[in-house]
This record gives sequence, C-alpha cells and structure tokens, in this order.
Amino acid sequence: MHDVVIVGAGPVGLFLAGELALAGCSVLVLEREREREREQTSPWKALPLGMRGLNAGSVETFYRRGMLAELLRASGADGEQIGADPDAHEPPAPRGVSHFAGMRLDPARIDAAALPFRLPGPAMEGIITSLDAVEAVLTERAVGLGVQIMRGVPVEAATQDGDTVVARAGGRGHRARWLVGCDGGRSTVRELAGFDFVGTEPLFTGYAARVTFADPQELDLGFNLTPTGMYLRTPFEGHLGMMDFDGGAFDRSQPLTREHLQTVLRRVSGTDATLTEVHLASSFTDRAMQTTTYRNGRILLAGDAAHIHSPLGGQGLNLGIGDAVNLGWKLAATVHGTAPDGLLDTYTAERHPVGAAILDWSRAQVATMNPGPNAPALRRLVHDLLDTRDGTTHVYRSTSGLSHRYDRGGDEPLVGRTAPDFRLADGTRLGDLLHGGHGVALDLTTDQRLHDAATSWKGRVIYAAGPVSNDLGFSALLIRPDGVVAWTDDSDPDREAFRHAATHWFGDPAP
Repeated sequence: MHDVVIVGAGPVGLFLAGELALAGCSVLVLEREREREREQTSPWKALPLGMRGLNAGSVETFYRRGMLAELLRASGADGEQIGADPDAHEPPAPRGVSHFAGMRLDPARIDAAALPFRLPGPAMEGIITSLDAVEAVLTERAVGLGVQIMRGVPVEAATQDGDTVVARAGGRGHRARWLVGCDGGRSTVRELAGFDFVGTEPLFTGYAARVTFADPQELDLGFNLTPTGMYLRTPFEGHLGMMDFDGGAFDRSQPLTREHLQTVLRRVSGTDATLTEVHLASSFTDRAMQTTTYRNGRILLAGDAAHIHSPLGGQGLNLGIGDAVNLGWKLAATVHGTAPDGLLDTYTAERHPVGAAILDWSRAQVATMNPGPNAPALRRLVHDLLDTRDGTTHVYRSTSGLSHRYDRGGDEPLVGRTAPDFRLADGTRLGDLLHGGHGVALDLTTDQRLHDAATSWKGRVIYAAGPVSNDLGFSALLIRPDGVVAWTDDSDPDREAFRHAATHWFGDPAP
C-alpha cells in the first residue's frame, strides 16, 4: 500500500508527487496516456502549441526546490534575464507584465514601490516555457525521489473507507491512504468521488492550431482584438489562435476542418486570409467552473481537476502549481502523523479563494472582449484605465503570483504572503534553505534568541540565524515549507509567540 496515489502525470501531479516524496512519502502516479517513445515529442506539449507562461511566483517555486537551473535549460531561457544583481540591495523593477483581454501593457508603468516585501534574488520574473520542458524537469525529480509512475492505466473506479482509498486502474486495485486527482479539466476522479462542480457557461469557442497560410501578411502579429472576436498570431511559423463568440457551440461538436477554421478566421480577423493546410487543431471554451471543496474524505483535487477557466492571461498552470506546493507539505505531515488538527483543511481554505479569483479574472477579460454594440465603449474605458500606472501595477499584482496573501485572520502585513528572499551574510538565501521542503525559522538577531525554541521542531523546521543584507524591519520569521510566512516579529523575538505559531502549523514539538 502506498501513502498517496496521484491520478494524472501532468505538471501538477508530477510536482505534487515530488513534494510528497521529498517528505518521505511513498507515491504512485497513475496516468491514462501511454509512454511516448523517447524520440517522439507530442506537438501539443512542444512549442508552439505547448507554449505556457510561468509567472514569477511559479518560477520562484521552482527556485525554492532547487529546480530553477534545470527549468531554464529545458525552456531555453536566460537566467540573467529573470534574476537580479546578486549584490543588489533593492529589487529591480519588473521587466514583464501580462496582458488583459489581449491588451498589452507597458512594464515601465509598474510602480515597484507598490509591490511590498520584495528583495532581489535569482527568481524575479516569469518565463515562457513548454509543457514538455516542465514535465521533463518534474518527471526527473519525481523519479529521482522514488516516485513510481504507471502510464497507460486510466482510472475506472475510486472507493474509500475510513482509512484507505482504492483506485482501480489497469485491471487492478491500487490501495493508498490518500488519493489526489490531478487529472485535468475532465477529471475522472472528480466525477467518481462526487465533487460538486459549479460555475458559468461559455461565451466563446477558442481554437489553437498549426496551419499553413497562403498570405500570412494579411494577419498582424500578436493579440488582435476585433469587433467580431480575437485572433493571435505568434512568430512561430503557422501558429494561430482564435476566439469566436458563438456561446461555445462549436467546441468538440464537429470536425475541425480547414473550411471551418478559415471561415472563423475571416470572421474574427475581418480579412480575406486563406489557409492552405491545417496540420493540427483543437478547440476549447471559456467555461469557468470550480469544485465547492477540494477535499472529500480521503480524496483531494488539485489543478484543473478542481477548477477550469479560459486560458486568457496564462494563469491555469500557475494556479495548479500553487495548489501542489500548498498541498504537498500538508498532506505529507498528515501521512506522517505530525500534522496539527485541521492542517489539511487549510488546503481548501487557502487555495479555493485563489482559484475563485482567477476564475473571475478570466470572466472579466471575456466580458471585455465580448463583441456587441457597447463593446467598443467598454474596451476604450478599460484600455484607458489599464494605461495608467495604477492600472498596470494592478494587473502585475494580480498575475505575477507574488502579491497574493492568504487570510490568516491577523493584521501582520507579511504573514500569509510569500517570503522575501532574505540573504544571509555568508551568501545563503532563504530559497536555498527551502530546497529540502522544511519550514524555516529565520532569526535575524545576532544572539540566536530563537535557537532553543526552534530546535524543538528539528526535522520539520530548519533554524538559520542572521544578520541579512536587508531585514526589512523584521527580527525573526517562521516560514512554511511552501515559502509562505507563518509568523513575524519586528522587535526582540517573542519565543512564546514563535512556539504558538510553530505548533499551529507543524504540530506538537518533539518531546
């Protein structure tokens, strides 16, 4: 019997598997797709159709687990472009910002002063990558940590009692203490376990395709919002995206023929562009749905299995990685019996509001793009608002993955946020201390006032003492394994307050 069975070997399932194995759990991953030959690459996972954007928060997560260098190599990205000067005292202004409803924004308008608690470090920006690159890095990590991955075994049934879960796949039952569905927007686990999936129906059918144009000069590069829809043409030869506001009627209902795609392209582009060949094509919608809870007994959901929305703004993969890093250490502590009461319930409590906010972010963009007689006036208003310092900064805060705060019920401004990348005098950074998936007690005083208290959680919390290059006015912090700040002090560290916070998140201290 395994500690955890994960259904789905996409990025979210693989990341979660690595987190659990890092914490010493035995993990089995079941994947319905068969193993591809080593020399073959799925065109839906490679560039350009497999293109994905990892925001700064997700890049920071890879950095905190020691995978950033491998991710950059696999993605063909430049580490110098996403990191800060290692000797810098203040963080650089962000160099990239997402779009809103196809409207590109100028990063020079971001107000860096309005982005609190940032410190320079190796992970300051997002990157463009591919599903192939992300999955390759995460697969290598998971397998290296002892995760067992079975491919070509779709799950047919999932049953649970008070102590275990059985997933039936590949003609046999796989028993575990916990089961996590990371099997995408059409999740079998979600359906088998009876999760309620609620939300809003689609306004458009979207298309992603690799085609041959007879006259590519007819179509402008980039996002092109038109009176009848939107089309996207990238520098990758033949890469085409479209959104046709038909109420989602065409999605998966009919074959994606060249004639149909050409009709849609001419309608949404307002041009006479001609497609001579369609090599690959798929459709999707902006249906926005979310489960009402992320846990049902011993079955949990993460990633698209728990929430789906349109790809506008590229938030889906980032949202799933956030789920995985939040859930991993909590489920591992539960498996090992060290979790305090209610720890696993904080997964839904923290991540469900984040998912709901992203769904609303997607809906707002779709509403702005939706054609109609009032659409031009709305788009001009939104464009004018976004073309301001406050507007651009708001978009960056909402999409970077660095500015969200879990509501922990207190008024400490840093608690519930991702921790700044403090740098100790010997050059060690907080990100280095988080590689092993432990919590960190960071004592920025020179007399190690928290040392004895922190060692009571040895094996769960690492103790590290300052001073640091910039303490931001804090004297001590407790940081969770996912990099979220659990407690701070800005005067002489209060050891009793530290013990209370550590017990709340990491359970009772060792006897």
